[in-house]
Amino acid sequence: MAKLYSFHSLLFILSASLYYYLFTCLAMISKTITTDEFALLAFKSSITLDPYDILSNWSISSSTSSFSSCNWVGVTCDEHHGRVNALDLNNMDLEGTISPQLGNLSFLVVLDLQGNSFYGELPHELLQLKRLKWLDLSDNDFVGEIPSRIGDLAKLHHLDLYFNNFVGAIPQSISDLSMLRYLDLSTNFIKGTIPHAIGQLGMLRILDIRNNKLCGILPTTISNMSSLEEIHLANNSLSGEIPKGIGDLTELNTVNLEDNLLTGNILMFNNTSLQYLYLGYNNMTGVLPSNVCQWLPNLRLLYLFHNDFSGEIPNVWRDCKELEDLQLSGNNFDKGRIPADIGKLIKLQVLYLAENNFEGKLGDTMTPGVSKEIRPCPFSPLKVA
Repeated sequence: MAKLYSFHSLLFILSASLYYYLFTCLAMISKTITTDEFALLAFKSSITLDPYDILSNWSISSSTSSFSSCNWVGVTCDEHHGRVNALDLNNMDLEGTISPQLGNLSFLVVLDLQGNSFYGELPHELLQLKRLKWLDLSDNDFVGEIPSRIGDLAKLHHLDLYFNNFVGAIPQSISDLSMLRYLDLSTNFIKGTIPHAIGQLGMLRILDIRNNKLCGILPTTISNMSSLEEIHLANNSLSGEIPKGIGDLTELNTVNLEDNLLTGNILMFNNTSLQYLYLGYNNMTGVLPSNVCQWLPNLRLLYLFHNDFSGEIPNVWRDCKELEDLQLSGNNFDKGRIPADIGKLIKLQVLYLAENNFEGKLGDTMTPGVSKEIRPCPFSPLKVA
């Protein structure tokens, strides 16, 4: 009986010692693993494919040099607080979903996961990242709608959701992103109209929503976006006329409204910055303004093909000294010779005039030795002399 008691006592002491050891280890670990590291490890656990073992060093180790998440691939920490402020895993061929725990990286400023194969819907916990300035999730396989409260990320400067499978409408709250400079929602399945409130993005420089299913008219509030340098709305079903105020945006460099259902005349632009104007494949009418080159002296590309423009082409092209690419095919311009001024455009490299009513030879207008790479469209009645 005494031996049995002694055995049980020894067993109790050993068990207590083992529990104490395990508790001590767990306590040490719990003191060491930070909220950021828990979030990152949860993110890693949602990765289903890492073909190049990019995240192989994302693990808890007794080695001081590799223990901190600040040394993990793609992770950068703030020097002052020692907290994770950037997660950059672009073009790593990773596949998986986004863990909601990522929303606990409260000091995160940059999140760049472009060029991977992440899928599923965006977790709403991402909207907890109040310090976030750069969010790039482009070229992935995300689905679902853009979070309706995307405007909660009020410090965003850069938002890129290009080339995913997002559906639904553009959230109204996007107008709350007052610090946004770059917005790319292109090549998705976004439908509905462009919110009028988008005009509140006064600091926006790049607006790209091309290759979607947008409809309705262009909001006149776009003319309030005084910092806008590029606007890309091609390949949608936008209708109506181009708001006149867009022509007064003096910082505009590129306007791409191709392949829509736009009507009306060519907008009168009044700036020297515009270089690229894409208006092809619409339903626009009217005549070419006689002062188009005076409005746009630095124009390098003008696409007006496949509309219903008519009348004569004005002989004013000598003022378009920077023009390299002029495409007017598929309209209803009057019969007659091509204006001689076109042949004097020293930098012109591409001239498409097919499917119109012009007569004569293209070479009749060309100065010898100038624009050597002029290429008429296939089936054009014009010939290069």
